[in-house]
Amino acid sequence: EYKRKYREHVVQEFLRYKEVNSCLGENVSTSSRYTDLTITRKPWSKHRDEHEAADTGHTSNGPATSVVTARTLFKPNEDGQTPQVVVLVGAPGMGKTMTVRKMMVEWVEGTLCAQFDLVFCINCKDIALTKEASVVDLVSKFCPHRQTPVGQILDDQKKILFIFDGFETLGFSLAQPEEELSSDPREVKPLETTLQSLLKKTVLPESSLLITTRPMGLQSLGRCLEGECYAEILGFSAAKREEYFHRYFESDDKADTAFRFARGNEILYSLCTIPILSWTICTILEQELCKQKNLMECSKAATRMSMFYLSWLTTRGGKDNPQDLQRFLHKLCSLAADGIWKHKVLFEEKEIKNRGLDQPDLLPLFLNEKTSRKGVDHGNIYSFIHLHLQEFFAAMFYVLEDDEKAGADSRALAKDVNVLLENYSESRKDLASTVRFLFGLVSQKSIEYADKTMGCRISPRAREDLLRWLQERHRGNSQPGQALKVSELDTFHFLFEMNEKSFAQSALGCFTAIDLQDVRLTLSDQMALSFCIRQWVGLGRVALQGCSFHQQDPREESAASWQRELQSPIHLLCRALGHPGSNLQVLR
Repeated sequence: EYKRKYREHVVQEFLRYKEVNSCLGENVSTSSRYTDLTITRKPWSKHRDEHEAADTGHTSNGPATSVVTARTLFKPNEDGQTPQVVVLVGAPGMGKTMTVRKMMVEWVEGTLCAQFDLVFCINCKDIALTKEASVVDLVSKFCPHRQTPVGQILDDQKKILFIFDGFETLGFSLAQPEEELSSDPREVKPLETTLQSLLKKTVLPESSLLITTRPMGLQSLGRCLEGECYAEILGFSAAKREEYFHRYFESDDKADTAFRFARGNEILYSLCTIPILSWTICTILEQELCKQKNLMECSKAATRMSMFYLSWLTTRGGKDNPQDLQRFLHKLCSLAADGIWKHKVLFEEKEIKNRGLDQPDLLPLFLNEKTSRKGVDHGNIYSFIHLHLQEFFAAMFYVLEDDEKAGADSRALAKDVNVLLENYSESRKDLASTVRFLFGLVSQKSIEYADKTMGCRISPRAREDLLRWLQERHRGNSQPGQALKVSELDTFHFLFEMNEKSFAQSALGCFTAIDLQDVRLTLSDQMALSFCIRQWVGLGRVALQGCSFHQQDPREESAASWQRELQSPIHLLCRALGHPGSNLQVLR
């Protein structure tokens, strides 16, 4: 009877949940929203491989790695061994809590973890202020009824699964002496001792455990656990990114439109690997669709999405002391920029400490933490969750107002936007995304958004440098006596990222022609080009030689639906060229 009541309680707690942006009383179904993540299972090594995939910040998959799902975490492995303790690792926003929520729902439905009669999910944030507790206290705290038959519940240990979600928030070292540990589930001890007793199996040794944590929590857990199995969330695969969009939007048409927009932008599509960024992008695109806007003209590019994500992160840390957050962001952006200049995505613990970034409340929000391949004694290795996010913070370094109280940092790069732009023009084409983010950050909307939501002051001073650079870089491409022409496609992307009509008009005002050769224009390219043509009053000549217009990989969707929306591959360009203010004389 009690088990039945408990399952009813789990349904109430986990079947639906409230999203950050949802209205009062508007809850989302866990089952309808959850999308399977790529999860790899591997034995943990104190000497983990520190090589990372630079584009995502994920650990490389060695030969011992196998892909699992939430449904198979407690299934026997290749050796036929059923894990009793599973540690699920993932960066912030990777979907750890959502995975736990889905597991609870499927346990009630009988489709997952059916070997357990009772599954107790303990959110570590909810017990962080608890000084002392027994195992019985913890169980009672999360049970719905006053008269919980805890004794009977704990009798059959093999049938119990404890889930500890967000273990790193407790900040425990788990280094209590063995003699301090408890073997009696009713014995009240300091919370850290009670939890270490469960982990060390001195109490309820036959029960099973699932622990979710950010990478920062692995070191203390590694000292405490034995025979555990580690699984790491790597995010959404390509197919699951599209599935998530369809789960988010109630309408298939809206989902298709939004996904096409994200798919057409290389940076956005890459960021969609991270679940919280998929949610961020869907949330913003939903707002655009509600305004009945055509997403082909949507101005919410990669910078805005990244700022929305940064705003989400700052709500999870720094609320108590915004000034500390500001100082931390300055140091973080300096680290990101230094890494981009040096082609560096991995940072040693010594560098983190030297820059004053070793702040436990903030550091894990922004950087992944891994144990060095050289061993624990050599400190940890840190990386940004995604290379594009490192590029975003690197761009922010150049425009974030200096904190007067922070003092000068001798290690910091010079905040000279012109040096960045000159290097990009001459040889460093790998700086393209950083320069693009730079344009987006100094837009008036970005400046206002950063100040309003995070209290970050972005300086508009770089705007003049950006304008001058755009005007001067194309002058050298035009022959004396000929019309001044724009022949670099990236110019249109930079102006589209900023998305300010007046700035685009100023930047393009001295040019009268477009000359593109041998360019394959993606949907994202076409959107940027079309935006600029609309603002370009003096455009008299367009020459496209050996160029091709691409919309989407035909394998990914039906050509018919795409043709209905865009009519032809050059529909966006034609519409832009035919705008009422056009002075076009020559089209080749």
